[in-house]
Amino acid sequence: MEVRTDSKNGASVASPAATLKAFQVETQARKDRWTEQLQDAPDRFVDIEQQIDQHYRQGAGQLLASLLVEATSNPQMDEQVEGIRRNSTIRLRIPEPRTLKIRLLCGLVLWITTSYCAPRRGKNTETTEQLAGLYPELAAFGFGKGCSPALQYKVAQIVALSPSIDVAWKELRREGIVLDKKMVRRIAKQVGLELLELRRRELFAWREGWLPAGNDFAGRRVAVQIDGGRVRLRENKKRKKNGKKKKAGTRQKFDTPWREPKALIIFEFNEHGKMVKKERQPLIDGTLLGPDHLAELVAFHLHRLGVAQAELVVFISDGARWIWDRLEWIERRAGLDSSKTMRVLDFCHAVHHISLALAALGLAGDARRKTYVHLRKLLKKSRYDEVVSDLKKRAKRKKLKAKHEVWTEIRYLENHGVDGHLHYATFRRRGIPCGSGAIESTIRRVINQRLKSNAMYWLEENAEAMFTIRALLLCDRWEETLGRVRQTMARNRRIDWQWCAPDLTKLKADESVSPPSPKTREKQYQPAVAL
Repeated sequence: MEVRTDSKNGASVASPAATLKAFQVETQARKDRWTEQLQDAPDRFVDIEQQIDQHYRQGAGQLLASLLVEATSNPQMDEQVEGIRRNSTIRLRIPEPRTLKIRLLCGLVLWITTSYCAPRRGKNTETTEQLAGLYPELAAFGFGKGCSPALQYKVAQIVALSPSIDVAWKELRREGIVLDKKMVRRIAKQVGLELLELRRRELFAWREGWLPAGNDFAGRRVAVQIDGGRVRLRENKKRKKNGKKKKAGTRQKFDTPWREPKALIIFEFNEHGKMVKKERQPLIDGTLLGPDHLAELVAFHLHRLGVAQAELVVFISDGARWIWDRLEWIERRAGLDSSKTMRVLDFCHAVHHISLALAALGLAGDARRKTYVHLRKLLKKSRYDEVVSDLKKRAKRKKLKAKHEVWTEIRYLENHGVDGHLHYATFRRRGIPCGSGAIESTIRRVINQRLKSNAMYWLEENAEAMFTIRALLLCDRWEETLGRVRQTMARNRRIDWQWCAPDLTKLKADESVSPPSPKTREKQYQPAVAL
């Protein structure tokens, strides 16, 4: 590997010893000037502090470049690069030299000449299938497209935590990372898509039985909450082929339909029903692909975290049918013991339906408020049958027809009560959470504060990528997951993040659902292997 600065034909990078010596001399020379400036104008301290910070950033970049050259000249590095080539999941051609422009975290730009292995198409490879080549040396260090891994992850973090690309771009400039807005957007999107690709590969490995179960939640009390948010997508309209040329300055028309991103959160709770915020908890994930995809994601994460070994598993949610209709499949697919599983209807949603029923009955003012408070107390004491009986009597007294909306609310409460989802007094006594505040907070922090705003429209893959990055950052699983990303992308850089989930609406009642059959230990799967 050859590393140059300034340009393709610029000076080669010096050795680490020479780089450190030159940096020391330059620092000593600048130190005297900084001292004089600070003595003459103490109020320039903030400017001098920034100058020193930038000076050491550039020195760090020069040292990193020299270390890169020294590391790649080591014979041991050749063995690792050859191992990456051999373990590639696609056939590769003979390496050929290529020169790339790489930007480091400090802002230093390097021109690196390294080997590139183009993909080799086999006889059975479809001509429309996109194959990605490989830079084995850069893959060994985790480099992305045109940037170092540290720069890649820094940009993705700031973009995900900022309210917009423009704000992220300005914040990066304040930190000395000068990039144009298109590059900022591209880098963040690339990180998000790589995270989605890792998830897809691990999910497929779980399907085949190659992903071993974890033990993160073994012997613990675990809560699983599911809900949906709202995001506006951008769907470009197809242009009409009428032979007319597009007028200069006109924008392409697009639709802005609403989409409901499905989110999940898995966490441990204590004997008081409160979330236990320990290391690597909780887990947050989600998707825009649909309810069946979310159900498979839940089962996948329950397996990966070892929830089947938990003391108790509680599913807490609102009354959305797309959630409750898929819980049984999730339990069976994740291998959960039904005797250790409970389902709870969020208390706030339950009492809200009492309020809707009273509104449908025509109650208003003090009469409605007193009745609501009374029925709410009954529900809190698990006396849902009395609540339902009271509402039925009021509906019959008014001689309301069977199609009246009040009966919808009554059936809602009655069905959940019969299924055992409204035993709130028992839940509190056993220290089981009765509310879905965790998932509501997740929707607000992960989706609403970044993806939902006035005049903000997303392409589907961009929204999915941003959703994944924010979820990992906010549940403190960022560094651990990025390590697996570097490992899997080093073997295959192709990104195809979407997958087809089983259609749970077409499952037959007598169709058996079971966890994937695990493979033998002799052929144990490594989670980062690309499929």
